[in-house]
Amino acid sequence: MIFPLEQLIEYKDNMYEITSAASRRAYQLAMLRDPEVDENNGKVVSLAAQQLFTKEIRFRLDDTVS
Repeated sequence: MIFPLEQLIEYKDNMYEITSAASRRAYQLAMLRDPEVDENNGKVVSLAAQQLFTKEIRFRLDDTVS
């Protein structure tokens, strides 16, 4: 799977939010050693972005400040 550039270009919402969400999801996938990562040749960022753009994984911002 390659990085979903077309979906990224067409994305109309906050780019920082989707980038942050993809980064956090990629970290989760890597730490959990998700089998989907192996099916995606170890490309965790591409997989995370694809999951977000296809809404397989949803994200939300936490308004609390630590």
